[in-house]
Amino acid sequence: MLKFFSIGLSCLVLLQSLNLDLDDLAHIDDLMEHAQFHAEKYGDNFFVFLSKHYGDLQDEHAQDHHEEQNKHEELPFNNPCCSHILTVYIVNKYQIPAIMATPLVDYSANFYYSDNYSFLEKSDIFQPPKRS
Repeated sequence: MLKFFSIGLSCLVLLQSLNLDLDDLAHIDDLMEHAQFHAEKYGDNFFVFLSKHYGDLQDEHAQDHHEEQNKHEELPFNNPCCSHILTVYIVNKYQIPAIMATPLVDYSANFYYSDNYSFLEKSDIFQPPKRS
């Protein structure tokens, strides 16, 4: 069971690193249907189809065939996702002086103790036994 779990987790990490979602896998049938449409109408083989939708011919195909735009949006692997993290570290050789501000709020203590539990001392229940 542990081996199946580790293999499944490894496959999940692989699919996420390739930016594949379950939604993309659900639209594979749309991809095959659109590839068959291109084969019948334009005579494209599968590699030309992939080049027109995911490769070098993508811009040219999008300009020539605006009527197929709604079908192109349904194809998988067209996620406009950009999940790059850009970290910028700037070394500044000039020191910015710290501005020391005076506190605006007076934090003087205004607390007094009120003994709300003094009634418990007078009760016989909480006193030690008087005879042994």
